[in-house]
Amino acid sequence: MELQAEEGRLIAPAGLGRVLVATAVSLERDAVAQAFGVPSPKPHPPRPGGTTAHHTTDVIAVGVGPALAAASTASALTAAALKGTPYGLVVSAGIGGGFLPEAAMGSLVVADEIVAADLGAETEDGFVPVTELGFGTVRHRPPADLVRRVSEAAGARAGAVLTVSTVTGTAARAAALRERHPTALAEAMEGFGVAEAAAAHGVPVLEIRAISNPVGPRDRAAWRIPDALAALTEGFGKLTPVLEGWNRHDR
Repeated sequence: MELQAEEGRLIAPAGLGRVLVATAVSLERDAVAQAFGVPSPKPHPPRPGGTTAHHTTDVIAVGVGPALAAASTASALTAAALKGTPYGLVVSAGIGGGFLPEAAMGSLVVADEIVAADLGAETEDGFVPVTELGFGTVRHRPPADLVRRVSEAAGARAGAVLTVSTVTGTAARAAALRERHPTALAEAMEGFGVAEAAAAHGVPVLEIRAISNPVGPRDRAAWRIPDALAALTEGFGKLTPVLEGWNRHDR
């Protein structure tokens, strides 16, 4: 297969699937790009994260929080569609907090549900999700077959990944989240926003998180960010065959 260079990008021939990986910040973006054996992208995303024989992977930093992540991802998806080179899969990726003991520091988690955990209303009877108020959605489900393949290839545990606008910093909130979401393995801030953008474009979505700290009381001295970034690189390094072989119609 021949690849053409265009304005610093590696362009695969038409007809090959393209993958967009959306991270929050540049450290995560660079960790994913490293897995594809390419130099770290320069600022002003989107930039290419790597090219394989059967798909092109672009890795971009979309910003922190669900709102900015949704807006940035939607912009990238729209730009690609207008150029006639739409993406076939969107992956929200990065580091995050893990619910112990199921998701230990340095481990990898793949979402079988991407859940907006704090989108709703606080009432005298407790938290009510926005869906029970009669609006929108609070969860997206990635393709089950793809989740299984990624889990097996990368050695990742599959479970719900919660998206929050306020990071959990107390044991009480961690316990409340686990009570409402018993299958939750991790917490982060962008997955649901990325998933909303993907859904608006009719593109399947995946979320992969490397665990850097426990969900609960904030103890920055106990965080293992370098270990989590290394796990992110290692995990994505094992996913090329999965992304090459998966067909969205397998869902």
